[in-house]
Amino acid sequence: MRHLELLAPARDMHIGIAAIDCGADAVYIAGPQFGARQAAGNDIDDIRRLCEYAHRFGAKIFITLNTILYDSELEDAYRFMLEVQEAGADAIIVQDMAVVEMAQRGIGNLREDIRIPLHASTQCAIRTPQQAMWLESIGFSRLILERQLSLEDIRAIREAVSCELEFFVHGALCVCYSGQCYLSEKISGRSANRGACIQACRSRYDLVDSNGKVLVRDKALLSLKDYNLRSRLKDLADAGITSFKIEGRLKNESYVRNVVRDYSIALDNLVESGHGKYARESFGSVTGGFTPDTAKTFNRGYTELFLDGKRGKWAAMDAAKSMGEPVGTVTSIGKGEIRIQAAKGVSLNNGDGFSFVSRQGKVEGFRGDVCAGNSIRCKIVPALFVGAALYRNINTAFEREIERQACTREILVDTRLSFSMRDGAWRLDASAVSEDGRSAGLSLDAGNQKADNQERMAGMLASQIGKSVGHYRFRLADTEAQEGLPFMSSSALNAVRRALAEQLDAIPCKAFPLLNRSLGTQAAAFPEGKASYRQNISNRLSEGVYQSSGAASIEKAYELTHKDGAELMRTKYCIRHELGLCPIHQGAKDSGPLFLLNNGQRFALHFDCRNCEMTVTLA
Repeated sequence: MRHLELLAPARDMHIGIAAIDCGADAVYIAGPQFGARQAAGNDIDDIRRLCEYAHRFGAKIFITLNTILYDSELEDAYRFMLEVQEAGADAIIVQDMAVVEMAQRGIGNLREDIRIPLHASTQCAIRTPQQAMWLESIGFSRLILERQLSLEDIRAIREAVSCELEFFVHGALCVCYSGQCYLSEKISGRSANRGACIQACRSRYDLVDSNGKVLVRDKALLSLKDYNLRSRLKDLADAGITSFKIEGRLKNESYVRNVVRDYSIALDNLVESGHGKYARESFGSVTGGFTPDTAKTFNRGYTELFLDGKRGKWAAMDAAKSMGEPVGTVTSIGKGEIRIQAAKGVSLNNGDGFSFVSRQGKVEGFRGDVCAGNSIRCKIVPALFVGAALYRNINTAFEREIERQACTREILVDTRLSFSMRDGAWRLDASAVSEDGRSAGLSLDAGNQKADNQERMAGMLASQIGKSVGHYRFRLADTEAQEGLPFMSSSALNAVRRALAEQLDAIPCKAFPLLNRSLGTQAAAFPEGKASYRQNISNRLSEGVYQSSGAASIEKAYELTHKDGAELMRTKYCIRHELGLCPIHQGAKDSGPLFLLNNGQRFALHFDCRNCEMTVTLA
């Protein structure tokens, strides 16, 4: 049996708790520093509280330490590792190899024991078996794979390593190979590898040829749709993925609840249909709540990208932000009111948010103040026109449903009661076993009064014992009473249930352990020969890891800014193919050199047709 994990994002502690309540097996979250999303930091006390809550269910908390580090930051990063370890975190997500070195040997006079597992971040751009083998050999217990992989690629990596494999299944997609995008840094000096990405891939560009002819004007030519692999979880599990990761550490709570609940249900269905092949990584059943629908939450349209090794329409050129679900077509525009031909099954609500693409290709939006039938009373947006396809990117009724109908997660506890007669009085022996295997028990006097109505007393036992206490849901599994049942009040039975819950609380949940490889003393050979700027080496310890792994030369991360023609990104996405201009697969005439223009800056596109990849450089 293999355990599968649904891994959810959390901007803060409250969202992390909501994710666990909705069925997440693990949550990843940033501490106060060193996370790849500068706007998503959290203090250590909040991380401690989140860990305590998660561990009730055997769920886990992973901390992002996935920026590159400078020499002046290494000791602070080491102390940070110790702090989150002491707070109860279960793993650290890492990009910089200096963290591996510090976990093994410490730094300076700091030599405290780092026991916490290390997970290689997707920022490491892991996409070959050779890379995976090297990272495993230097001490990573889990690899978070590059998103632009096929199932065939994943299977090849699975065959090459024995560590855990994690894969993104939902949310925003970087257009480039993860951790190897330098467009933001080149444009603004803000490094994506330092958590300060300006999201240049969501900007609008003109596409021009070598003669300056504009082929496409003012489109988000590098913006991809969002990932949605909900229907492909079985394929990924069969290919060897252990952890299914949802993107979104900057997303709000309703987004996280909706997506987590949707994927948790899908993962439960996979486990149930697997006939014992798979199990969930944590404990507790989720009940109540809302009906999830990822079409009603933030998305740029959905794609499965390269999972099947085939190309499709991956770009969200018109809308780098969320358009939402289609709701109809504008049929008339009046003073303060529009009318639409609503799509089948669509019902509008007061306060809904709407979006559309103007005739100029820009995404515009407005709020529907009063919505009734096919009528929307609103402040008219000048760019709106009859015939425009209308989308809803804020569904107020659905948002209220998520907010008001919270999910409840509880650990199932089977309880057995045994009544025996001793010296003319009944004795109750009660035992309880939680679904994760913890045991509790107690014995007490049950009085000397026999219940007048034995059937009614049996029903009372089942109803009073079979209630919830805290995060436990008790169930009466068996009652043994050879001499009959004594009369016990509901308050006495409730006290039995509460006492058993207190005993269970005193025992840590028997969580499934994460894989934690012992750190080796010498790295395997670095597979790429030399360490280029793509390894993002920015400190002495990281440089030493690559040197000890046999890297023939070391190129520092900062050298990129001084290197003419350096790749600013490399990607499986191809603008030529997306526009039907590929001479290889689509038989189009070779358009010659192509360039992206944005605010006076010019970027050259290069097409590596042998590897079916596109690169972007400064022209």
